[in-house]
Amino acid sequence: MSTSAAPVNLTDRLAQFSELWSQKKVAALNDYEVKLAKLKGEFVWHSHEDTDELIMVISGRLTIRLRDGDVVLEPGELFVVPRGVEHCTVADEETAILLLEPAGTMNTGGAGGPMTKAAEILG
Repeated sequence: MSTSAAPVNLTDRLAQFSELWSQKKVAALNDYEVKLAKLKGEFVWHSHEDTDELIMVISGRLTIRLRDGDVVLEPGELFVVPRGVEHCTVADEETAILLLEPAGTMNTGGAGGPMTKAAEILG
């Protein structure tokens, strides 16, 4: 993650990795991290008890399953999952997303399991 004043080119950063379901830190904002990820398939049901989670689709299409209905995001759209709300993300095709959440937020919240990964610094 660069500390210089140079802009972050999301297209260039996305081209630097191919691993699915692995969050990559590309910037920091106060106590928050800006992360990129590539998704395909279904993630685990989880929640983040102490924080909201902003998810923005860069390319592809993402369904955010909530217990009371689905939210479908197209490129350029974002959704904020409120703190404590259980959700599961599903991408039928490879989808690139941007996440904004507090530093140290685990991708699976309190659910744990084999898909739990700490975000890696990219750049």
